[in-house]
Amino acid sequence: MKHSRILLTAAVLICCIGNGFSQGKVIKQVDFSNVKIIDSFWSPQLENNVKATIPVCIDQIENQTGRIQNFVNAARKEGKHSGIFFDDSDVYKAMEGYAYSLINHPDAQLEAKVDDWTAKIAAAQQPDGYLNTFYTLTGLDKRWTDMDKHEMYCAGHLLEAGVAYYKATGKRQLLDVGQRMVDYMMTVFGPGKRHWVPGHEEIELALVKLFETTGESKYLDFAHWLLEQRGRGYGSNNPENNTWNPIYYQDSEPVAQQYSISGHAVRSMYLFCGMADVAAYKHDTGYLDALDGLWDDVVGRNMYITGGIGSSGRNEGFTVDYDLPNLEAYCETCASIGMVLWNHRMNQFSGDGKYVDVLERAIYNGVISGISLKGDRFFYVNPLASEGNHHRKEWYGCACCPSNVCRFIPSMGNYIYGTSDDALWVNLYIGNEATIRMGDSDVSVEMTTGYPWTETTQLKIRNAMDRAVKLRIPGWSKNYQLKVNGKSVKTTTEKGYATIRRHWKAGDCIELTLPMPVEKMSADPRVREDQGKLAVQRGPIVYCAEQADNADVDDIRLSEKTTFQTSFQKDMLGGIVKITGRTAGKPFTLIPYYTWDNREAGKMRVWFPITEGEQIPIQKRQTYLP
Repeated sequence: MKHSRILLTAAVLICCIGNGFSQGKVIKQVDFSNVKIIDSFWSPQLENNVKATIPVCIDQIENQTGRIQNFVNAARKEGKHSGIFFDDSDVYKAMEGYAYSLINHPDAQLEAKVDDWTAKIAAAQQPDGYLNTFYTLTGLDKRWTDMDKHEMYCAGHLLEAGVAYYKATGKRQLLDVGQRMVDYMMTVFGPGKRHWVPGHEEIELALVKLFETTGESKYLDFAHWLLEQRGRGYGSNNPENNTWNPIYYQDSEPVAQQYSISGHAVRSMYLFCGMADVAAYKHDTGYLDALDGLWDDVVGRNMYITGGIGSSGRNEGFTVDYDLPNLEAYCETCASIGMVLWNHRMNQFSGDGKYVDVLERAIYNGVISGISLKGDRFFYVNPLASEGNHHRKEWYGCACCPSNVCRFIPSMGNYIYGTSDDALWVNLYIGNEATIRMGDSDVSVEMTTGYPWTETTQLKIRNAMDRAVKLRIPGWSKNYQLKVNGKSVKTTTEKGYATIRRHWKAGDCIELTLPMPVEKMSADPRVREDQGKLAVQRGPIVYCAEQADNADVDDIRLSEKTTFQTSFQKDMLGGIVKITGRTAGKPFTLIPYYTWDNREAGKMRVWFPITEGEQIPIQKRQTYLP
């Protein structure tokens, strides 16, 4: 078990201020509904989501797995429950993804499908508001007897789907169903009622979304109460689960005293998101300080170069610091999505670009590796080495990852921009047109870029404004160039952002150039698996060697003298920058990690041994861990 730090209240406040956290969010999110992505890299993925991912999810949920039939059976109070006890959540996550897709890709047929599913879900709700097909069909007398049976987890995803569909269409039925479930739960749990520790966190962040949508503070208070249940011994009183492991469930200490990551990776990420959301409204500096310490532990000692987390398949999570095996790496796709959600919130609190650096690393390597280039097959586990026997599947018995990807991809626009009272924040470089509310007026911008393959991005300001523009300079960038209307401007960076302050006229154009040399990366020497090895990265993209391009990936060696050539291959793997080089006189080819296993089966490697007899001076290596 990892140690934790206990800080006095005064020290907590000082630490919070010192790390740049305020009692509220510094940056406000620009919702993706205001951002139209027009981008050579991301537009095909959004199109694949519409044409492939959503149809796969509909077919699996409706026709192949019985997930919708569970709701039909529950409404009729007859028949058996099929699948796993938390399968309702896959339906809700997919519906959330459908709602997001409808915002930018209206589709009457898809909307009718959501309405049909909503009606079936509403029919399955009990008169008291309870909704969970597993317990409805296996015995309502057993509900709320096992904290790890995901009842609140499923309810959280129901809420998120309801909020998303309400925002997309104005239709309230799904939202009302979720709200009724929460209102029922609050008659059972809360101050002066039953204690409860949700075995799989998620409800906490969903309750904050319900609060934001309805304006009813009782939902925020309930989220806060649930967070405060952890670490107080209530989980060990779980009636039907005598093997409750507080470390696995993030229940060993109160959340404000948790500074070391432990247990299940996805559960941890959802917990941290819930803590951040509650802290934003409750002004809880203790939560923020804990999150800051947890971030240091996750990113500094427990994160893969791909942004993946959770190294062990035994607990789908964390073991000990620097335990980062490659062939056995778990790196669940959902955990990488969780890293994006959490780091996005941390950036909003602090205005620090280091969080977007991690967010970007996770998106371009740990998340989109979880879906095939066609959008129709998925990875649950994302190892950093393969002997040729690890492949994406069309679906899983535990299908959290396909449905999670379905809702993540269409919401990509959430992470591009942010606003504060005095500035427009540019976080990611993705081609788009956006209309952004700033103060009492709207600002229209247009971004054009070939990122992550090309080095130059242009941001055109379409109407006059008097706010600063803050552009994130990625941590991997060693130098950058900024021009305004073709003229170079000098700026300094603060917390990873270059700031330009001026009166902006309609048509003004910012040009940012981020050189992208190929870099040899090293891990912290305490990562035993990667001692004496190097990885390759260009810009935000981590590369790998796949047997489809190489005689034997195990023969590839890198040294200080290794040089690389790059070329854009428009017809290879959806269009990529390919890297080539030579080892012991033999040529080798590297491809982006996210593209592997889209061709014939074969070995894959991310980390390569140093040439025998050579040693690269540590000061000449580029480490990916801070």
